[in-house]
Amino acid sequence: MADKKEIDEVTGVETTGHEWDGIKELNKPLPKWWLYVMYTTIVWSFGYWVAYPAWPMISGYTEGLLGFSQRERVAEQIALAREAQSALNTKIRESSFEDIKADPELLQYAIAGGRAAFGDNCSGCHGRGAQGFTGFPNLNDDEWIWGGTIDAIHHTIQHGIRNGGAEARDSQMPRFGLDGILQETEISDTAEFVLSLSGQKHDAAAAERGAELYANNCASCHGEKGEGNPDLGAPALNNNIWLYGGSKDDIVKSIVTGRGGVMPGWTERLEEETIKKLAVYVHSLGGGQ
Repeated sequence: MADKKEIDEVTGVETTGHEWDGIKELNKPLPKWWLYVMYTTIVWSFGYWVAYPAWPMISGYTEGLLGFSQRERVAEQIALAREAQSALNTKIRESSFEDIKADPELLQYAIAGGRAAFGDNCSGCHGRGAQGFTGFPNLNDDEWIWGGTIDAIHHTIQHGIRNGGAEARDSQMPRFGLDGILQETEISDTAEFVLSLSGQKHDAAAAERGAELYANNCASCHGEKGEGNPDLGAPALNNNIWLYGGSKDDIVKSIVTGRGGVMPGWTERLEEETIKKLAVYVHSLGGGQ
């Protein structure tokens, strides 16, 4: 190809001798400064590999001559932060909720810490804004299945729901359909009555038939007027706040299957003061009783 080199008439630059479809390649090397920068970065990379941790090994990594560890640095920063917060954490742990709410500085600290703990541990189910999803309660409203006082919220966070723990919240709605307690038509009529409790469009004749079925099978937990019972974990049915959906199909499925979600208890996973911060934060969202 060397014999094909020539000076390009337009640019005055020598060509490489390569040509494709009449297009000739100019011989324009990279600028010297660019090459020097590249060579410098290569030299720097070798120095970095020697000085800092760089190469993974079978059971560890090369620690480098400087012995620097970002993990250790972060751990030190966390330890310093915890030490700085230790006095407030001790105060949170030893104070009642009434005392926390009466102390503006302590309350602000508890809410801030609870918000961070909520994002790390609770938002995956309840949402970043605690808005909830189907099967996971909204924590912003004033509808509470197990009670919305700060003590009730604290107990729920501590021990969870239907997780097999000795102190966990526990109740189970019968599986009226799966276990053959009610027939399909009876379930449909009961669902129509439940729709009427919340003021939704319903079949009046079916709802009238379902009223007696509801009284015999549901009222003992959910209340005669669907007002619910936090002591039993029975949600209210006379409003438009629905954990699993308020359409007739959703209500029928709830009656058939009994639903029954599970929440972990956090006593074994989080420090006592963190659980109290969570309770204060959730109670502060606007729906706490």
